[in-house]
Amino acid sequence: MNIVALRRTQEFDPSRQAAAQVFERLREMIIALELAPGSVINRQALQSSFGLSSTPVRDALIRLSEEGLVNIFPQSATRVSLIDVARARQAQFLRRAVEQEAVRILCGTPDKDFVPELRSIIERQKALADKLDFHGFEVLDRDFHRQLYEAAGAPDLFVLVRQRSGHIDRIRRLHLPVAGKMQQIIRDHGQIVKAIAVGDGIKAQTLVRDHLSRSLAYSQALRDKNPAFFRD
Repeated sequence: MNIVALRRTQEFDPSRQAAAQVFERLREMIIALELAPGSVINRQALQSSFGLSSTPVRDALIRLSEEGLVNIFPQSATRVSLIDVARARQAQFLRRAVEQEAVRILCGTPDKDFVPELRSIIERQKALADKLDFHGFEVLDRDFHRQLYEAAGAPDLFVLVRQRSGHIDRIRRLHLPVAGKMQQIIRDHGQIVKAIAVGDGIKAQTLVRDHLSRSLAYSQALRDKNPAFFRD
């Protein structure tokens, strides 16, 4: 996507720093592949599109660089980073470790009042899958996993893991339109919730590990189809 085509889809919240809001919007676009790996980011066009000075745009790009989502070349250009499978693998390792522990804790929780909300998210995912609404489905997928962290009393870890997950999240986004992928996610989520509800910690951990392994296991096929998106 050409950066000049960016539009201000909503007004900035004046109570929050502009740089943080630019960062969030650009990050979402990178993860959703609206800004494809390798795309050149024109800072002046960004400033014009967002109606901001150079400082918040620069600060947002620095944060994206720290997460490995853009490469800043001084006196040259800023590009969306190519997908790095090695970094994706490390993020997968981290996320599997944390979420397996989270579901283990949740299985031992006497009051599972979070289960209805998880099931509600799954039902909404089913509706969006029928409409092939990939963006909405992805948002709900993130909400499902955030609920696991919050229910386990570790909401800050969700933020930390997400900061490390830009490369694996782009692989997952590439995988999402593959036939049957959304339905597989829905089945996985349903089975995870069922295991949590009955307190089967071993099964819940196994299900989470398998669920979080599928996209990376499919990455070579995605790379063969989109070679320009991946780092050698």
